Amino acid sequence: MNQSWYKLILLFCLSAGSWLHAQQTATQMSLEDAINYALTETTAMKDAQLNIADADQQIIERRAFGLPQLSASASFQRYLEVPVQPLPDAFGIFDVYGQALGRDLFPLLEEDTQNALNQFSSGASDGGNSDGVSFFLQNNFTAAINLDAMIFDGSFFVGLQAARAFKIYTQQELSVKRREVENAVVDAYLPVLLIQENIELLDKNIDNLSKLFFETKELYKAGFSEQLDIDRQELSLANLRTERENLVRQKEVALSALKFTINFPVDEPLVITDDLDAMVVDAAESDLVDNYDINTRPEIMLLDKAMELGELNVTLNRANYLPTLRLFGAYQQQYQGDNLQDGFWAPTAFLGLNLNVPLFDGLEREAKLQRAKLQLEQTRNQKQNIEQAINLEVKNARTNYISARRRYESQQKNVALAERIYNTTQIKYREGVGSSLEVTQAEQSLYTSQTNYMQGLFDLLVAKSDLDQALGK
Repeated sequence: MNQSWYKLILLFCLSAGSWLHAQQTATQMSLEDAINYALTETTAMKDAQLNIADADQQIIERRAFGLPQLSASASFQRYLEVPVQPLPDAFGIFDVYGQALGRDLFPLLEEDTQNALNQFSSGASDGGNSDGVSFFLQNNFTAAINLDAMIFDGSFFVGLQAARAFKIYTQQELSVKRREVENAVVDAYLPVLLIQENIELLDKNIDNLSKLFFETKELYKAGFSEQLDIDRQELSLANLRTERENLVRQKEVALSALKFTINFPVDEPLVITDDLDAMVVDAAESDLVDNYDINTRPEIMLLDKAMELGELNVTLNRANYLPTLRLFGAYQQQYQGDNLQDGFWAPTAFLGLNLNVPLFDGLEREAKLQRAKLQLEQTRNQKQNIEQAINLEVKNARTNYISARRRYESQQKNVALAERIYNTTQIKYREGVGSSLEVTQAEQSLYTSQTNYMQGLFDLLVAKSDLDQALGK
């Protein structure tokens, strides 16, 4: 064996190994697997879950508005030039009075107060009424704890109720998004499956026709067939192979669309594993004739919650007309001194109430209230339109399913009949009592029946999915 043969064998082994590795590492998904993957990986579902988490934080934020608020503050100020206030001439007597009276009273005062009065007296006596007097010391440090608490605010309780209702709204919105994602996956998965099974059917037909083509060539060599028979079968075989190539390219496009729908990496291999025939499930008789509960549709439940939010918005705007009452207070220590050792601390503490009564705001609150009522009315109109659309959707879905079911059953019978005719013509042809033209005609009828059957099966699955969606299942 020469070197070129070794290279061919090695290349074949490498190609086969790569193909086997790709098949082993490719992700396999049924329709249910694809739906579950999409529910965890698609951006729409992630955003809906983030909306729920945001609604939780809105509840905490709204609740915090009604809880007491405590804050601490600290400030330091040093005068580079101490402010001086000029005094009128009548204050000149302060020096004499302070000196005469202060000798008897100072022993009775605290040390910090004596220092302050001494500084004040010295400032008045040194500067006189010409230089004025300073009421400030060079260093000032203040530390405080502040309290602010709500006692009554009508909008607080309504707002908290609205925040909780909004969380339920986001949860219902998640259900709507979940249903939309499931429907989108079904719509993207079924075409891939249809093309894949059409390819498998073509492979089967190509294999059968290839065997017949080989037999025809052998019959031609033996003088029992014509060149025309060979040409007809060769043309049919070429058409089948061309159609298969087209379907392979269509499958790649449909598979890319499926990957995009479920947010699967486009460059990674994906294999779908379901079977169209196994997915056929008859609809219950009650789904086709009985009345249905429209409230099972997630869209209706979402609109009901939106109406509840609209009503709370009206109540919230009415609450803005009510007065509000808040408690406030503070405790602080203030240090004053010309240096950081000899100054004094002055404490301050207070509590108070703040009552705010709205009187006139230029009709702003009234305008907001009327807008809230208009938005609520729009939501009611939207719900009415959605209900009418759902009723029409259910009616059409039932009609389409019944029609698709009948077409599928008819095509199922037709393909069985076409297979029987094709097999019979092949037997007659091999026995020499039938012509190749009959085989070609039966072959074309079989292919057409198979195509119609696959399309009817696909239409039935889509109609069943649409019916379930319309009924809120």
